[in-house]
Amino acid sequence: MVKTMYNEKAVELDRSLTRRNRQRLFGNKSLLFWYEKLFEIQFSGIDDIGGKRILEVGSGTSPLKLFYSNVITSDILDLDYLDIVFDCHDIDKCGKIERESLDIITVTNVLHHLKDPVSFLVKSSLVLKKGGLVIITEPYFSVISKIIYEKVHHEFSSLDISEPRLGDIQGPLKSANLALPHLIFFGDRKWDDPIKELYQGRMSSVCHFSSLSYFLTGGISMKIPIPAPIYRCLFKVDLFVSQLLPKFFSSFFVMRLEKK
Repeated sequence: MVKTMYNEKAVELDRSLTRRNRQRLFGNKSLLFWYEKLFEIQFSGIDDIGGKRILEVGSGTSPLKLFYSNVITSDILDLDYLDIVFDCHDIDKCGKIERESLDIITVTNVLHHLKDPVSFLVKSSLVLKKGGLVIITEPYFSVISKIIYEKVHHEFSSLDISEPRLGDIQGPLKSANLALPHLIFFGDRKWDDPIKELYQGRMSSVCHFSSLSYFLTGGISMKIPIPAPIYRCLFKVDLFVSQLLPKFFSSFFVMRLEKK
């Protein structure tokens, strides 16, 4: 069993930071557009998405429910706009989520914050219906993005780790390794073997998403004043390049895991 213990002061600071980041995101039209297009790719080809039982893990800042009102939002941080507050490491023990009750679990830029993402994905299979999906979006380390993630981005990033877990736990937002999901799914250490036993899809369902267009929005920390029509044109080119030559340009990957 994974026990994630956070310092109470760190939790309160992260709660305040999450509220501030949410306000900034909702005020950044380019960033909202980037997320809208991401969500379209995440749910593309899924029939009756409005009728699905969808759990979003890590909803603190996410605008997903703005676009899909049927989403059940959740986070480890106690925020008044969430549907469920719980530690996703114990998703199989959450009283508000019944066994085999969910059609989809979506995690967007969340796995790299988890103490043990492999354990979380294994336990998630218990609350998914047969054929249910886990839809993952995480940083992808291409030639271009590796430089940004390691030299520019504010979150910790290291490809040199000995196990698929976080060692230093400080707080829900502060604890992170951007490279962790990439190493689990694209590395050569077979860290995803427990996942492959429960899910199918994986590499055949990978879609690469954007190169520099996220960073051109300014992200959460700032807003770059690029006019909307220009940004949207840049986004189309950026998305095309990231999918054409992902090993050189892709900054994010979207993966669907289907429960066997």
